[in-house]
Amino acid sequence: MNLILLEPDDYLSSSGTGSPSVVRLNDRRATHIRETLGAEPGAQLRVGHLNGLIGFGELLRDSDDGIELAVSCSEPPPPKLPLTVLLGLPRPKMLRRVLRTAAEIGITKLVLLNTWKVDKSYWQTPSLEENALRDFLREGLEQARDTVLPEVILARRFKPFVEDELPALLENSRGLVAHPGDHAPCPVALTESCTLAIGPEGGFTTYEFELLQKQGMVPVQIGARILRVETALPVLATRLFPS
Repeated sequence: MNLILLEPDDYLSSSGTGSPSVVRLNDRRATHIRETLGAEPGAQLRVGHLNGLIGFGELLRDSDDGIELAVSCSEPPPPKLPLTVLLGLPRPKMLRRVLRTAAEIGITKLVLLNTWKVDKSYWQTPSLEENALRDFLREGLEQARDTVLPEVILARRFKPFVEDELPALLENSRGLVAHPGDHAPCPVALTESCTLAIGPEGGFTTYEFELLQKQGMVPVQIGARILRVETALPVLATRLFPS
């Protein structure tokens, strides 16, 4: 955890005059401050307001009620990648890693997409509940020192999403679909926004692949190796938008 993320309910006071506000933490963030950082009163910690600015928090006191910090945030978070990813819903055990990675590398929007090769039971996992999704994304933000949550869309019906909603995403955005085969290499260092489709384990079916292409998405490949979804996502994202 390289950043302590703060939410409105954490605040005990807010001056509005430029003076630091005070927050109290008594959850896993407090445990991290005590046990991992070993911070004591007077320590300066990196903090950020969720979906807001980044700054520092001075540890005021550590008591049975929790840890109190005087925080002041004035720095913008790192910029997001101009990237929307359509991703075949991963297995529940992989979903946490994928969401954390998406937040960590700065993806703006993530569409979790139903496809023929996605087991229908995956949609029943508690990991897709709003609070669980938020927790997984927070882990990525805390690692990357970012504060802005990616937008996550659950697309439970493939064809209606591709035909009715995908065209709007592709407006002013370059559409690419990563798919094994004799396709053009994935482009490098784009200067425009991009909408990228990545299939589930096993890839898109021929029907799904062709339907994506009908909407204007161009097939690309990254070589002979077939990568797991959790590996393909950061490889493709950092190829399209290297830091």
